[in-house]
Amino acid sequence: MPFPLTQVTIKARTPKNKKDSIVKISTHLFTSLGLNKKLQLNIKLGKKSIQTAIQPVDLDPKNLILIPENILKNFCLPTQSYKFQAIYRDELLTLELGPVIGLVTDFPSTKQEEPHFRTIHAFCEELHHGITEIGGFFYVFSYEEFLNQGYYLINGKWRSFEHPIPDVIYNRIHSRKLEQSVPFKQFRKRLETMMIPLFNERFLSKWEVYNQIFQEKHLLHFLPKTKIYTKEHLYELTDECETVFIKPVHGSQGRNIIKLKKEDNNRCTLQTSIATLNDNSSHQYSLDEIHNLIKPILHNRFYIIQQGIELLAYDSCSMDFRVLCHKNLNNHWQVTSIVARIAAKDEFVSNIARGGKMLRPLEVLRTCLGPKNALEVLTHMKELAVETASTISNSQTGITGELGIDIGIDQNGKPWIIEVNSKPSKNFEDGLGKIRPSAKALIQFCTLLAFDTTFIKEDS
Repeated sequence: MPFPLTQVTIKARTPKNKKDSIVKISTHLFTSLGLNKKLQLNIKLGKKSIQTAIQPVDLDPKNLILIPENILKNFCLPTQSYKFQAIYRDELLTLELGPVIGLVTDFPSTKQEEPHFRTIHAFCEELHHGITEIGGFFYVFSYEEFLNQGYYLINGKWRSFEHPIPDVIYNRIHSRKLEQSVPFKQFRKRLETMMIPLFNERFLSKWEVYNQIFQEKHLLHFLPKTKIYTKEHLYELTDECETVFIKPVHGSQGRNIIKLKKEDNNRCTLQTSIATLNDNSSHQYSLDEIHNLIKPILHNRFYIIQQGIELLAYDSCSMDFRVLCHKNLNNHWQVTSIVARIAAKDEFVSNIARGGKMLRPLEVLRTCLGPKNALEVLTHMKELAVETASTISNSQTGITGELGIDIGIDQNGKPWIIEVNSKPSKNFEDGLGKIRPSAKALIQFCTLLAFDTTFIKEDS
């Protein structure tokens, strides 16, 4: 962290009268924050700043600040106790409290009942607990209700309230279509006007990721050959490769993928996760037949065709590795989690959404490669993931703080970059009720974005 933060405890104080707006601060904290003899200053929480009088008094605990209920109300905070991180900026006469973190997502609207945030509901609870523990305020909102209504976890229930203006917003919109909608684009423009950083601002496409990594010569060696799907490219790649995959450019969770395996007679067997496509793996097709089968599926959408790599299998099942990478407090990429994803028996994709299971990576690699090689491959995989994350984030506009990188290991122990996701699933790590490393890393990055104003300058 390029600047020191102090954890403080905030408690609501009932004012003596309507004019009583004095903020009382412990003498110890008054000195340690460097407030010196300042008795008038601005208190900033989120993007809102309120000028007030402060009074140093003997309080216990030593990091305590007593804020009148009416000021908390002006900040749109529920009246209760909080932990926040704090820093005093003498040049601005401002005591900053935060971070205030908003998570934007889409979920069914509800009038009476508690909302459910779909696939990230449990993760939102985890973020709330993690942020509350170290200091900060977290809430969830839909972009249509920005600054009107958000949801804050209190006593185990998500309650509706008018929320504070956040320091930073974490994008967990579930749909590419929604991100491209006019209302969401208007929401994005509003954030730019208010200078509120948003990360990770959008889904990535497979073709975009391939081209960004392709520019880095030292990473080319780890990329399967990939082209936009056309009939000509189908012939070209099946001529060169024993196996090819056909994938939607904007696909996710292993949906709508086709695997072609070349047989001796120059015909191909076909496996697919597309329900409407004939999945008769014993039947063999000519390339013309395959192209005609695929044409109705494409619907003028972009697909890629990709070289198939003979990857390590586990218990005769397909396998790859999901590596979660996050930026830390120093704005450097780091690996926060790795899991081995083992495909279900009848599946050729390893996605958990399609029945795959997770295992510890080192155990799996030891079984496949032996103890010594397993450690070397795991180290190489982490280095490749960090390099890939850095390349992708440097190629993007906006702020990227989290990426899920899928890596396959071939029969020789060489890693291959299969896919990069800007909104990785939150079901990979077994938290066992704890705040997981990936959640802690997200909180750290949000804290950096909230307190380091250079991010806004760089992004604008």
